[in-house]
Amino acid sequence: MAGTDTALAQIEHSPRGIAKGSEDDDMAMLSFERKYRVRGGTLVGGDLFDFWVGPFYVGFFGVTTIFFTVLGTALILYGAAMGPTWNVWQINIAPPDLSYGLALAPLLEGGLWQIITVCALGAFVSWALREVEISRKLGIGLHVPIAFGFAIFAYFTLVVIRPVLMGAWGHGFPYGIFSHLDWVSNVGYQYLHFHYNPAHMLAISFFFATTFALSLHGALVLSSTNPKKGEVVKTPEHEDTFFRDAIGYSVGTLGIHRLGLFLALAAVFFSAVCIVISGPFWTRGWPEWWGWWLNLPIWSQWPLQ
Repeated sequence: MAGTDTALAQIEHSPRGIAKGSEDDDMAMLSFERKYRVRGGTLVGGDLFDFWVGPFYVGFFGVTTIFFTVLGTALILYGAAMGPTWNVWQINIAPPDLSYGLALAPLLEGGLWQIITVCALGAFVSWALREVEISRKLGIGLHVPIAFGFAIFAYFTLVVIRPVLMGAWGHGFPYGIFSHLDWVSNVGYQYLHFHYNPAHMLAISFFFATTFALSLHGALVLSSTNPKKGEVVKTPEHEDTFFRDAIGYSVGTLGIHRLGLFLALAAVFFSAVCIVISGPFWTRGWPEWWGWWLNLPIWSQWPLQ
């Protein structure tokens, strides 16, 4: 604690808010960060993995993230070496043929895809759990790892849940730039007009709403912190007043972040829903799903005679 107090005292007397001391320490991190580097908060490994490398906290799940990332990347490179091209746009790690069902496939016939998928999930989940440990150390909520968990869920839906429901790993998407785009296009055409998928409609609406809210929020904060020359930086009250004047209501400085989180998570959630219901629960063209709407009794009155 004495070292922390000394560092904080140095901050107060340093003109730029950075503690005076050895150049090696000061270049690595701001001194006020020292008090947040406390023991504990780890989920696995205790003190053994409770360390930083430069500004980055490692932890047990940092080690597993590196392991799965390096192994998965190496397998992708191996798959590319076994393939017909090194063109980065055309490299393709395809899932097993549908004939393999949910069984393990030979390495060069989809087995690579299966192992790489395990590595990807291992890396993503490890990163999320590392974020949990960082949050526990700082004593803050778990909003960031939970939000990242929604992205993991969307990926898990594409490569595990939907293929399992449809009975074959071959229904997962291939790892490759052009091949992945082809897969998206082909799946869309399998259901005629995929944009008629109601969950897809919701997902796209939430994605647009997310970017709209983020752009408005970012513009408002920047406009408040960049006033005309000679004027002081404006306060959150000015930001609230702008939207009350503009649309009659302001969600508030904390509320906009809650709204932004909700919009983003909803976009990702309905993206997962829109693909998992296509195939396992709906096999025809999506325009046909809207037959219930056309068959509502109210339409029998039209056109008016």
